[in-house]
Amino acid sequence: MRETNKISTIDPNEGAILKIAGGEYRIVISGKQTDGKFAVIEMSVPPGAGPNPHSHTDIEESFYVLEGEINFQSQLGNYIAKKNSFINIPLGGMIHGFKNLTNTPAKLLCTVIPAGLDSFFEELSSYLENSDTNSKNETKEKIKIISEKYGQKPYPENYFE
Repeated sequence: MRETNKISTIDPNEGAILKIAGGEYRIVISGKQTDGKFAVIEMSVPPGAGPNPHSHTDIEESFYVLEGEINFQSQLGNYIAKKNSFINIPLGGMIHGFKNLTNTPAKLLCTVIPAGLDSFFEELSSYLENSDTNSKNETKEKIKIISEKYGQKPYPENYFE
């Protein structure tokens, strides 16, 4: 990243690449770089991947679909978000999640205000990369602890069924 008179420029090959929710998330600009004001995350979501339902009361989150499509779910119902679709989740903790139900990869640009999800993703990814020797119950409990630390509340995969 380069800063010129407070303008930041980030090349396509910059930013941490994290393994999250069955996909790859690239931290385009982190909260550390924006004084915690916001973060932008590029999400590459292969077929069948996506986060389980979850909520966060103190973060506004928006998604712009760059490629493919995802099935976005919330307490209000389902929405098939195709290329160039936009989804905004306001503050307040609405339960939501998404899955790529197609046979082709999807790519999303996610913005969070304030930052925080980027740090959550970094810590969760680091833990998951090093948790091969843990039992499923240990892993599940640690994910819950990390989630709570960042104001995330996870729900079961089948929550909306």
